[in-house]
Amino acid sequence: MNLASRLGIAWPLIQAPMAGVQDAELAIAVSEAGGLGSLPAAMLSPEALGEQIALIKRAGIEAFNVNFFCHTPPPPDPAADAAWRETLAPYYAEYGIDPSTVGAGAGRQPFDETSMAIIKATRPPVISFHFGLPDLAFVDEIRTLNLLIASSATTVAEAVWLDRNGADVIIAQGLEAGGHRGSFLDLSLSSQTRLDELLPQVCAATSKPVIAAGGIAGANDIRRCMADGAAGVQVGTSYLLCPEASTRAVHREALRQTRQGTAVTNVFSGRPARGIRNRAIEELGPISEKAPAFPGASDALVPLREAAEAAGHGDFSPLWSGTDRSGCAEVSAAEMTARLSAGFD
Repeated sequence: MNLASRLGIAWPLIQAPMAGVQDAELAIAVSEAGGLGSLPAAMLSPEALGEQIALIKRAGIEAFNVNFFCHTPPPPDPAADAAWRETLAPYYAEYGIDPSTVGAGAGRQPFDETSMAIIKATRPPVISFHFGLPDLAFVDEIRTLNLLIASSATTVAEAVWLDRNGADVIIAQGLEAGGHRGSFLDLSLSSQTRLDELLPQVCAATSKPVIAAGGIAGANDIRRCMADGAAGVQVGTSYLLCPEASTRAVHREALRQTRQGTAVTNVFSGRPARGIRNRAIEELGPISEKAPAFPGASDALVPLREAAEAAGHGDFSPLWSGTDRSGCAEVSAAEMTARLSAGFD
């Protein structure tokens, strides 16, 4: 499958869906520039999701991607939540936060019947998933709409599973990628590998088109991925300083400080994700057994994040980033897309 021809875009360049740091504005800008803009749905209410898709369509965009999480929410665990808040108690005291006032955050919504209804009504040409695929009945229903289904694989075993269970396109997510790992068969970090190892193995294991993701910061990275068999690439971190992204001020500043490294951590959500090292990662993790199951860890951190950001720093913010921030630039998303597209020459 020639992905660009199938979607009617200039280049097989997918803007990674990045929940919490973008909305339709970034997706529109990338699609207008010839790539495939993506809208993350996991943190949007059904009403907001419908409105965001409507904005994209009103802009005249025909090719775009809507991304969903498809995790299984864990049952309530008051004991785990209380233990996590007890772990955070010294930080609450530091910022003068009353622990009894800490409530639920935005959460992360998995794909469900409501999501399916929105897809049927709006028909985005590409539907992508993180953490596997939804129930087979949903996959079959999406296929009847003739929409392209993509999902992330962090291991060869996950890629084979996706191939056998209805994915049209497989996103090979290397360990360098920012944000949440797309792992769903094995969450242990010992199973995770860099893109230069994962990509050729996934390409050899499936006949489906493979999209390379993780540590892709510029045109030279794209050329290497295409030479290794990728049908296209997915880029996220390089877009985070674009004005069309809604990246917070402390996050933007952290992205500019390229000397600070990244780590895969579960302290912000309860599931492994890569972000720039900060106080929360260093003092609570990177991997903490006390963090409640995804997405429960995030709620208790919300007031700390807000208090710290009000003071001008991101000590408790999820500063998502891939390992390579060299491509980040404060240029328009159209300019960033043009820079990256040179890798397809």
